[in-house]
Amino acid sequence: MDFAFVVDPLPHLKAYKDSSVAMMRALAARGHRIFAIMQQDVYWEDGVTSARATPLTLKSDDHDWYEAGEVQERALKDYAAVIMRKDPPFDMEYVYSTYLLEAAEQEGARIFNRPRAIRDYNEKMAIARFRDFIAPTMVTRDGSRVSEFIDEHEDVIVKPLDGMGGVSVFRVREGDPNRNVIIETVSHHGARTVMAQRYLPEIIDGDKRIILIAGEVVPYCLARIPKPGETRGNLAVGGRGIARPLTSRDREIGVALAQDLWSEGMLVVGLDVIGDYLTEVNVTSPTCFVEIAEQSGFDVGGMFADALIEGIA
Repeated sequence: MDFAFVVDPLPHLKAYKDSSVAMMRALAARGHRIFAIMQQDVYWEDGVTSARATPLTLKSDDHDWYEAGEVQERALKDYAAVIMRKDPPFDMEYVYSTYLLEAAEQEGARIFNRPRAIRDYNEKMAIARFRDFIAPTMVTRDGSRVSEFIDEHEDVIVKPLDGMGGVSVFRVREGDPNRNVIIETVSHHGARTVMAQRYLPEIIDGDKRIILIAGEVVPYCLARIPKPGETRGNLAVGGRGIARPLTSRDREIGVALAQDLWSEGMLVVGLDVIGDYLTEVNVTSPTCFVEIAEQSGFDVGGMFADALIEGIA
Protein backbone atom coordinates (compact mmCIF):
# COMPACT_ATOMS: atom_id res chain seq x y z
CA MET A 1 0.00 0.00 0.00
CA ASP A 2 0.98 3.63 -0.50
CA PHE A 3 1.11 5.98 2.49
CA ALA A 4 1.68 9.74 2.24
CA PHE A 5 3.06 11.90 5.06
CA VAL A 6 2.49 15.65 5.16
CA VAL A 7 5.69 16.81 6.88
CA ASP A 8 8.16 19.64 7.24
CA PRO A 9 10.96 19.81 4.62
CA LEU A 10 12.81 16.49 4.66
CA PRO A 11 16.29 17.97 5.31
CA HIS A 12 14.88 19.44 8.54
CA LEU A 13 13.79 16.06 9.94
CA LYS A 14 16.32 14.57 12.36
CA ALA A 15 15.99 10.87 11.70
CA TYR A 16 17.77 9.84 14.91
CA LYS A 17 14.88 11.22 16.98
CA ASP A 18 12.01 12.11 14.66
CA SER A 19 8.74 10.26 15.27
CA SER A 20 7.54 10.83 11.70
CA VAL A 21 10.63 9.05 10.38
CA ALA A 22 10.02 6.21 12.86
CA MET A 23 6.48 5.88 11.50
CA MET A 24 7.72 5.83 7.91
CA ARG A 25 10.36 3.22 8.70
CA ALA A 26 7.87 0.97 10.45
CA LEU A 27 5.52 1.04 7.46
CA ALA A 28 8.37 0.53 4.98
CA ALA A 29 9.59 -2.46 7.02
CA ARG A 30 6.17 -4.02 6.43
CA GLY A 31 6.57 -3.64 2.68
CA HIS A 32 4.59 -0.46 2.12
CA ARG A 33 5.57 2.52 -0.04
CA ILE A 34 6.16 5.93 1.51
CA PHE A 35 5.58 9.37 -0.01
CA ALA A 36 6.38 12.80 1.44
CA ILE A 37 4.21 15.87 0.85
CA MET A 38 5.01 19.45 1.77
CA GLN A 39 2.21 21.60 3.14
CA GLN A 40 2.41 24.07 0.24
CA ASP A 41 2.10 21.29 -2.35
CA VAL A 42 -1.47 20.30 -1.48
CA TYR A 43 -4.11 21.86 -3.73
CA TRP A 44 -7.79 21.57 -4.68
CA GLU A 45 -8.98 21.85 -8.28
CA ASP A 46 -12.11 20.73 -10.10
CA GLY A 47 -13.44 18.98 -7.03
CA VAL A 48 -10.32 16.92 -6.32
CA THR A 49 -7.67 17.46 -3.63
CA SER A 50 -4.23 16.49 -4.90
CA ALA A 51 -0.58 17.05 -4.05
CA ARG A 52 2.91 16.91 -5.42
CA ALA A 53 4.44 13.94 -3.60
CA THR A 54 7.97 12.60 -3.40
CA PRO A 55 8.40 8.80 -3.17
CA LEU A 56 10.99 7.84 -0.58
CA THR A 57 13.31 4.89 -0.27
CA LEU A 58 14.18 4.71 3.42
CA LYS A 59 17.65 3.89 4.74
CA SER A 60 18.90 2.90 8.20
CA ASP A 61 21.58 5.62 8.23
CA ASP A 62 20.24 8.48 10.37
CA HIS A 63 22.43 11.05 8.58
CA ASP A 64 21.43 9.93 5.08
CA TRP A 65 18.05 8.39 5.82
CA TYR A 66 16.18 8.60 2.52
CA GLU A 67 16.55 8.57 -1.22
CA ALA A 68 14.03 10.74 -3.07
CA GLY A 69 12.37 9.52 -6.25
CA GLU A 70 10.70 11.48 -9.02
CA VAL A 71 7.91 13.78 -7.85
CA GLN A 72 4.39 12.61 -8.68
CA GLU A 73 1.06 14.41 -8.71
CA ARG A 74 -1.74 12.29 -7.25
CA ALA A 75 -5.13 12.73 -5.67
CA LEU A 76 -4.96 12.19 -1.92
CA LYS A 77 -7.81 9.69 -2.13
CA ASP A 78 -5.49 7.40 -4.13
CA TYR A 79 -3.32 6.69 -1.07
CA ALA A 80 -4.20 4.05 1.48
CA ALA A 81 -3.92 6.85 4.06
CA VAL A 82 -2.49 10.33 4.47
CA ILE A 83 -0.77 11.09 7.78
CA MET A 84 -0.75 14.75 8.79
CA ARG A 85 2.54 15.37 10.64
CA LYS A 86 3.27 19.02 9.91
CA ASP A 87 4.73 20.66 13.01
CA PRO A 88 3.17 23.82 14.47
CA PRO A 89 2.94 26.80 14.59
CA PHE A 90 -0.79 26.28 14.26
CA ASP A 91 -1.37 29.40 12.21
CA MET A 92 -3.94 30.17 9.53
CA GLU A 93 -1.90 28.30 6.91
CA TYR A 94 -2.17 25.22 9.13
CA VAL A 95 -5.93 25.78 9.35
CA TYR A 96 -6.16 26.12 5.56
CA SER A 97 -4.28 22.82 5.25
CA THR A 98 -6.89 21.15 7.45
CA TYR A 99 -9.63 22.54 5.16
CA LEU A 100 -7.90 21.00 2.15
CA LEU A 101 -7.42 17.69 3.93
CA GLU A 102 -11.05 17.73 5.03
CA ALA A 103 -12.07 18.22 1.39
CA ALA A 104 -9.92 15.20 0.50
CA GLU A 105 -11.65 13.25 3.26
CA GLN A 106 -15.03 14.06 1.71
CA GLU A 107 -13.66 12.70 -1.58
CA GLY A 108 -12.84 9.39 0.09
CA ALA A 109 -9.30 9.91 1.42
CA ARG A 110 -8.32 8.47 4.81
CA ILE A 111 -6.60 11.20 6.83
CA PHE A 112 -4.97 10.79 10.26
CA ASN A 113 -5.29 12.64 12.52
CA ARG A 114 -8.65 13.78 11.18
CA PRO A 115 -8.47 17.40 10.02
CA ARG A 116 -11.53 18.51 11.95
CA ALA A 117 -10.20 16.92 15.14
CA ILE A 118 -6.87 18.72 14.72
CA ARG A 119 -8.73 22.03 14.39
CA ASP A 120 -11.07 21.36 17.29
CA TYR A 121 -8.38 20.34 19.78
CA ASN A 122 -6.21 23.28 20.70
CA GLU A 123 -3.35 21.45 22.40
CA LYS A 124 -3.61 23.50 25.59
CA MET A 125 -7.30 24.38 25.73
CA ALA A 126 -8.32 20.75 25.06
CA ILE A 127 -7.73 19.88 28.71
CA ALA A 128 -10.98 21.73 29.50
CA ARG A 129 -12.76 18.64 28.15
CA PHE A 130 -11.14 16.49 30.81
CA ARG A 131 -11.58 18.56 33.97
CA ASP A 132 -11.36 15.58 36.34
CA PHE A 133 -7.66 15.25 35.53
CA ILE A 134 -6.36 18.84 35.54
CA ALA A 135 -4.82 21.20 38.10
CA PRO A 136 -6.43 24.61 38.78
CA THR A 137 -6.37 26.44 35.44
CA MET A 138 -7.58 29.73 33.96
CA VAL A 139 -7.80 30.85 30.33
CA THR A 140 -8.33 34.56 29.65
CA ARG A 141 -7.08 37.72 27.92
CA ASP A 142 -7.73 39.78 31.04
CA GLY A 143 -4.45 40.50 32.81
CA SER A 144 -6.19 41.43 36.06
CA ARG A 145 -7.78 37.98 36.21
CA VAL A 146 -4.39 36.35 35.69
CA SER A 147 -3.01 38.49 38.50
CA GLU A 148 -5.85 37.43 40.82
CA PHE A 149 -5.17 33.79 39.90
CA ILE A 150 -1.52 34.26 40.90
CA ASP A 151 -2.61 35.82 44.20
CA GLU A 152 -4.83 32.81 44.87
CA HIS A 153 -2.36 30.06 43.94
CA GLU A 154 0.91 31.89 44.74
CA ASP A 155 3.03 29.96 42.22
CA VAL A 156 1.75 29.79 38.64
CA ILE A 157 2.76 28.91 35.07
CA VAL A 158 1.59 31.39 32.42
CA LYS A 159 1.76 30.50 28.71
CA PRO A 160 0.17 31.43 25.36
CA LEU A 161 -2.38 29.04 23.84
CA ASP A 162 -0.49 28.87 20.54
CA GLY A 163 3.01 28.08 21.83
CA MET A 164 5.09 24.93 21.40
CA GLY A 165 8.38 23.56 22.66
CA GLY A 166 8.25 25.58 25.87
CA VAL A 167 8.37 28.94 24.08
CA SER A 168 7.05 31.90 26.14
CA VAL A 169 6.28 29.73 29.18
CA PHE A 170 6.83 31.69 32.42
CA ARG A 171 6.75 30.73 36.07
CA VAL A 172 5.39 33.60 38.19
CA ARG A 173 5.28 33.72 41.99
CA GLU A 174 3.00 35.96 44.04
CA GLY A 175 5.77 38.35 45.08
CA ASP A 176 7.57 38.44 41.74
CA PRO A 177 8.42 42.10 40.96
CA ASN A 178 8.19 41.26 37.24
CA ARG A 179 4.69 39.82 37.49
CA ASN A 180 2.88 42.60 35.64
CA VAL A 181 5.38 42.80 32.79
CA ILE A 182 5.30 39.01 32.36
CA ILE A 183 1.50 39.05 32.11
CA GLU A 184 1.64 41.97 29.66
CA THR A 185 4.31 40.24 27.56
CA VAL A 186 2.59 36.86 27.31
CA SER A 187 -0.85 38.38 26.68
CA HIS A 188 0.42 41.16 24.39
CA HIS A 189 -1.31 43.66 26.68
CA GLY A 190 -4.58 41.75 26.48
CA ALA A 191 -4.51 41.08 22.74
CA ARG A 192 -3.67 37.39 23.12
CA THR A 193 -5.41 34.68 25.16
CA VAL A 194 -3.22 32.98 27.74
CA MET A 195 -3.44 30.00 30.08
CA ALA A 196 -2.49 30.16 33.74
CA GLN A 197 -2.00 26.92 35.68
CA ARG A 198 -1.03 26.29 39.27
CA TYR A 199 2.66 25.39 39.33
CA LEU A 200 3.21 21.67 39.86
CA PRO A 201 6.43 21.00 41.80
CA GLU A 202 6.35 17.41 40.50
CA ILE A 203 7.89 18.83 37.31
CA ILE A 204 11.23 18.09 38.95
CA ASP A 205 10.48 14.41 38.28
CA GLY A 206 9.57 15.12 34.69
CA ASP A 207 6.90 16.38 32.31
CA LYS A 208 5.66 12.98 31.12
CA ARG A 209 4.66 12.34 27.50
CA ILE A 210 2.10 9.53 27.32
CA ILE A 211 1.34 8.27 23.82
CA LEU A 212 -2.06 7.00 22.70
CA ILE A 213 -2.33 5.03 19.46
CA ALA A 214 -5.72 4.05 18.04
CA GLY A 215 -7.36 4.12 21.45
CA GLU A 216 -4.62 2.14 23.20
CA VAL A 217 -2.04 3.41 25.66
CA VAL A 218 1.68 2.85 25.03
CA PRO A 219 2.93 1.19 28.26
CA TYR A 220 5.93 3.54 28.63
CA CYS A 221 6.11 7.32 28.83
CA LEU A 222 9.00 9.70 28.32
CA ALA A 223 9.65 11.80 31.42
CA ARG A 224 11.27 15.03 30.26
CA ILE A 225 13.42 16.26 33.14
CA PRO A 226 14.16 20.02 33.29
CA LYS A 227 17.81 21.00 33.23
CA PRO A 228 19.12 22.68 36.41
CA GLY A 229 17.58 26.09 37.00
CA GLU A 230 14.80 25.48 34.49
CA THR A 231 11.06 24.93 35.09
CA ARG A 232 10.32 23.56 31.59
CA GLY A 233 10.96 19.93 30.72
CA ASN A 234 10.61 20.31 26.94
CA LEU A 235 13.38 18.58 25.02
CA ALA A 236 13.55 21.65 22.76
CA VAL A 237 14.81 23.74 25.68
CA GLY A 238 17.31 21.25 27.05
CA GLY A 239 15.14 18.79 28.96
CA ARG A 240 16.48 15.24 29.39
CA GLY A 241 14.18 12.39 28.34
CA ILE A 242 13.94 9.22 30.43
CA ALA A 243 11.59 6.38 29.43
CA ARG A 244 9.59 4.94 32.31
CA PRO A 245 6.73 2.47 32.76
CA LEU A 246 3.42 4.21 33.29
CA THR A 247 2.26 4.75 36.85
CA SER A 248 -1.27 3.69 37.81
CA ARG A 249 -2.35 7.34 37.57
CA ASP A 250 -0.70 7.76 34.15
CA ARG A 251 -2.59 4.71 32.89
CA GLU A 252 -5.85 5.93 34.45
CA ILE A 253 -5.60 9.20 32.55
CA GLY A 254 -4.56 7.51 29.31
CA VAL A 255 -7.32 4.91 29.40
CA ALA A 256 -9.94 7.53 30.29
CA LEU A 257 -9.11 9.60 27.20
CA ALA A 258 -7.91 7.06 24.65
CA GLN A 259 -11.12 5.66 23.21
CA ASP A 260 -12.89 9.03 23.03
CA LEU A 261 -9.97 10.57 21.14
CA TRP A 262 -9.71 7.62 18.76
CA SER A 263 -13.47 7.77 18.09
CA GLU A 264 -12.92 11.33 16.85
CA GLY A 265 -10.29 10.15 14.37
CA MET A 266 -7.14 10.89 16.33
CA LEU A 267 -4.84 7.96 15.61
CA VAL A 268 -1.86 9.35 17.54
CA VAL A 269 -2.14 11.62 20.58
CA GLY A 270 0.50 12.76 23.05
CA LEU A 271 -0.72 13.54 26.56
CA ASP A 272 1.46 15.70 28.79
CA VAL A 273 1.17 14.81 32.47
CA ILE A 274 2.99 16.40 35.42
CA GLY A 275 2.63 14.46 38.64
CA ASP A 276 -1.01 13.37 38.68
CA TYR A 277 -2.33 16.10 36.37
CA LEU A 278 -3.01 16.38 32.65
CA THR A 279 -1.52 19.60 31.26
CA GLU A 280 -1.79 19.30 27.43
CA VAL A 281 -3.33 17.14 24.70
CA ASN A 282 -1.00 17.09 21.67
CA VAL A 283 -2.68 16.19 18.37
CA THR A 284 -0.68 17.88 15.58
CA SER A 285 2.58 15.91 15.51
CA PRO A 286 3.15 14.12 18.84
CA THR A 287 6.73 12.99 19.39
CA CYS A 288 8.89 10.74 21.62
CA PHE A 289 8.47 7.48 19.65
CA VAL A 290 12.21 7.04 19.17
CA GLU A 291 13.30 7.85 22.72
CA ILE A 292 10.76 5.47 24.25
CA ALA A 293 11.65 2.68 21.83
CA GLU A 294 15.40 3.02 22.32
CA GLN A 295 15.25 3.10 26.11
CA SER A 296 12.43 0.64 26.80
CA GLY A 297 12.64 -1.75 23.85
CA PHE A 298 8.94 -1.23 23.13
CA ASP A 299 8.38 -0.77 19.39
CA VAL A 300 6.20 2.36 19.31
CA GLY A 301 6.59 2.78 15.55
CA GLY A 302 5.53 -0.81 15.02
CA MET A 303 2.44 -0.30 17.17
CA PHE A 304 1.59 2.76 15.07
CA ALA A 305 2.04 0.91 11.76
CA ASP A 306 -0.06 -2.06 12.84
CA ALA A 307 -2.82 0.19 14.19
CA LEU A 308 -2.88 2.29 11.01
CA ILE A 309 -3.13 -0.76 8.76
CA GLU A 310 -5.88 -2.23 10.93
CA GLY A 311 -7.65 1.13 11.05
CA ILE A 312 -8.01 1.37 7.27
CA ALA A 313 -8.91 -2.27 6.73
